[in-house]
Amino acid sequence: MKKIFILIISSIILTGCVKGENQNIENSLPTMMEKGNYIILDVRTKEEYELSHIKDAINIPYDEIDEGINLDKSKTIFVYCQSGRRSEIAWNTLNKLGYTTYDLGAFSEIDLPTEE
Repeated sequence: MKKIFILIISSIILTGCVKGENQNIENSLPTMMEKGNYIILDVRTKEEYELSHIKDAINIPYDEIDEGINLDKSKTIFVYCQSGRRSEIAWNTLNKLGYTTYDLGAFSEIDLPTEE
């Protein structure tokens, strides 16, 4: 299951969902996943998150992301939302706050296990 998860995340990232310059995740993703060195962040509303979300994702709505959030800066953060618009805003904000962040885009386009 872990290998499938790594392959799925790799294909998502390698098909252009990653934003930013000079960020080469291709070589480091398997290591991050094996070490659990990542956070999957759902930036939709709490109601959207409660309906369904990527397994093990945490929910912080994009408009609540500011200097007051307390996420582990040693971990890579993968963000997503419903359509990709809010995740891009969150991606920009998190990068400005010093986090290493990748935008997975729209929830419906991410082929990862979900839970309700």
